[in-house]
Amino acid sequence: MSSSHDPRLDRLAEVAVRVGLGLRPGQELVMTAPLEALPLARCITAEAYKAGASLVTTLVGDDASTLARFAHAPDAAFDTAAGWLYEGMAKAFRNGAARLAIAGDDPSLLAGQDTEKVARANRARSRAYQPALELIANFSTNWTIVSAATPAWARTVFPDRPPDEAVARLWNAIFAASRIEGEDPVGAWAAHNRALQRRTEVLNGHRFAALRFRGPGTDLTVGLADDHEWCGGATTARNGIVCNANIPTEEVFTTPHRLRVEGTVSATKPLSYQGTLIEDIAVRFAEGRIVEAKARTGGDVLAKVLDTDEGARRLGEVALVPASSPISASGLLFFNTLYDENAASHIALGQAYSKCFRNGGIDFGEDDLTARGANRSLIHIDWMIGSAEVDVDGVSLDGTVEPVMRRGEWVD
Repeated sequence: MSSSHDPRLDRLAEVAVRVGLGLRPGQELVMTAPLEALPLARCITAEAYKAGASLVTTLVGDDASTLARFAHAPDAAFDTAAGWLYEGMAKAFRNGAARLAIAGDDPSLLAGQDTEKVARANRARSRAYQPALELIANFSTNWTIVSAATPAWARTVFPDRPPDEAVARLWNAIFAASRIEGEDPVGAWAAHNRALQRRTEVLNGHRFAALRFRGPGTDLTVGLADDHEWCGGATTARNGIVCNANIPTEEVFTTPHRLRVEGTVSATKPLSYQGTLIEDIAVRFAEGRIVEAKARTGGDVLAKVLDTDEGARRLGEVALVPASSPISASGLLFFNTLYDENAASHIALGQAYSKCFRNGGIDFGEDDLTARGANRSLIHIDWMIGSAEVDVDGVSLDGTVEPVMRRGEWVD
């Protein structure tokens, strides 16, 4: 994108505020963004105020400052996190503020850094962030994630292109995936949400007890939580506001039973986690827990992630995405979970979404959710297990097997 203003930023901001957040007049907005994403953050701020926001507060992250910590901070510093900040964010969400995150991280920011320090810093942040994460995972407020093309991210996706061209190409891909290219982006999202809703209705009608994934390196049975509900596209948060948590989104998803996952599974795309690229993940589950794990790169970081807490080795989400989704059809590997998870079916380690239960889990407390199989953890990390070589079957309580996907596509 050139230095002059691109009107597509305004359309993306409109989608973020009106579709992603469904921002309500008088509502506050808490936004986080990389420093390089300020042009989009400013457009979103303007759009939020047009929609009636009472206050927009933006917290900006800086990669250079993050690297300075690893270069110069004393060892004890890596067990420290800004708990006061996350407590303040949690308080804002409890008081009704919406949450918006702009993603655009450098996938390899922390490559070459001390993996023990990386793990300690991530663990400290996860613990400090837990009060806010629970509110987000439970949809206590309306929230969404959108992306901005940053130079470091663009360089990873298009390593053979000049920097300016790489950024421009990445912006084009973001705009296309976010469905803002037509004359009526909001209308396009309404139609897309209806299609996803129809898919969830079909799956909820089956009431499968489990899903079985089979493909190269994968033979995995994912038991589904009792009283689970499939969700996808727009959802109603507990504050009554309809939002789309991810811009873009192509998935339908639900909650696995944390004790009923068995078998082996191989990742079909790399996982970019907190600045570390983890490639070729392969794990084995027994009684719902990962008991063996390896990766070609980033394996030491993966091992430390799995040791975050008891729930880190168990699943909190399973999602289905056709291999022909627009993001998959782009042929790009984004090295960004928000995009790559919408190119392939995936699972998530860690915290479950209480929203994915009948009646939205509104009447369920923590004990109720645990009894139904929901997982609890400091983390929620998605990684991709679907492709055009993976089949998915639904398994009913009586053992009846029905095809759900063949070679990565829906069986209608």
